[in-house]
Amino acid sequence: MRLWSLHPKYLDPQGLMALWREALLAQAVLRGETRGYRHHPQLDRFKRHAAPLAAISLYLQAVHAEAEARGYSFDKSKIQAAGEQAILTVTSGQMEYEWAHLMAKLKVRNPALYQKWRATAAPEAHPLFKVCAGKVEPWERP
Repeated sequence: MRLWSLHPKYLDPQGLMALWREALLAQAVLRGETRGYRHHPQLDRFKRHAAPLAAISLYLQAVHAEAEARGYSFDKSKIQAAGEQAILTVTSGQMEYEWAHLMAKLKVRNPALYQKWRATAAPEAHPLFKVCAGKVEPWERP
């Protein structure tokens, strides 16, 4: 499971579809609807929030918005309504780690998109996240 801290605009089509599926799985885990992935480290930052379901809902809404902007038809009804606003933090080290990870994937899987984004020095975070100084997050498994 990879719940990117990066803005979904950087993902290739396969990455965006995988993110949608994995974020929906994360939502199901946080709702207690599945036994698998309950202890997955990618969920820790959502679990630490006062309203984890609101946070994952807002995360999914941004992924859905990116999909719509690309002309994809992701089913918005799968997003459970969030009654609260949420902002999560992500460290600059985590952003750098994820950026290098994504660039390695794109270099092989989508060279054109890799060429488009490779000169980006400071990629944007997913709208749910505020970037703060720090190393790679402790929940990351490098």
